[in-house]
Amino acid sequence: MFKPLLIALGVLSTTLALAQTAPPATPTVRLRGTIEKVDAVTLTVKERSGETITLVRPADMGVIEVVPINLADIKPGNFVGTAAMPQPDGTQLALEVLVFPESARGTGEGHYPWDLQPQSTMTNATVADLAAAPASVPGGQKLTLRYKGGEKTVIVPANVPVVTFKPGKEDEKALLVPGARVMVTAQEKDAKPTALRVLVGRNGFAPPM
Repeated sequence: MFKPLLIALGVLSTTLALAQTAPPATPTVRLRGTIEKVDAVTLTVKERSGETITLVRPADMGVIEVVPINLADIKPGNFVGTAAMPQPDGTQLALEVLVFPESARGTGEGHYPWDLQPQSTMTNATVADLAAAPASVPGGQKLTLRYKGGEKTVIVPANVPVVTFKPGKEDEKALLVPGARVMVTAQEKDAKPTALRVLVGRNGFAPPM
């Protein structure tokens, strides 16, 4: 059920790339999966674990469309977020890269654990330098990411998903449909699992973060 999932993942709530500035009264969790059913007041998601969860859909629920872009669209000075796997040489091997809209610069800045895969990390930082990846990663890029108090080198293979965000609230009827792939930030409110924000891909595109 939803409550054990909250307990298991709640420790990760402070690492949300889109976290609120103040900690929530109860833990928030990220649910990754596919919309099974949606109506005016509920959202039912089949989570990647196989669990099906029905969440309250409040009127103020945020909806953000995740849009694929090209690796070449990453530019020096961009503020990005990248889930990655630590490598023996101290670099990070990207699993995905999000180029934040300029209005979201500074969101979740830093380097911390992430739950996309076991042992994965998240780095939200500014692209200080951009170069070709080592020959062992043909067609990839090497990003030097700087954040307050630190710096990371991230190797981005050519086949890694690169995305950006766009507002989706006005188009949510077209986006929030059965079969849509989503990442939902959820919280238990009034003893009910409640969707706070939905990142959604169009036409079956899966948010990679």
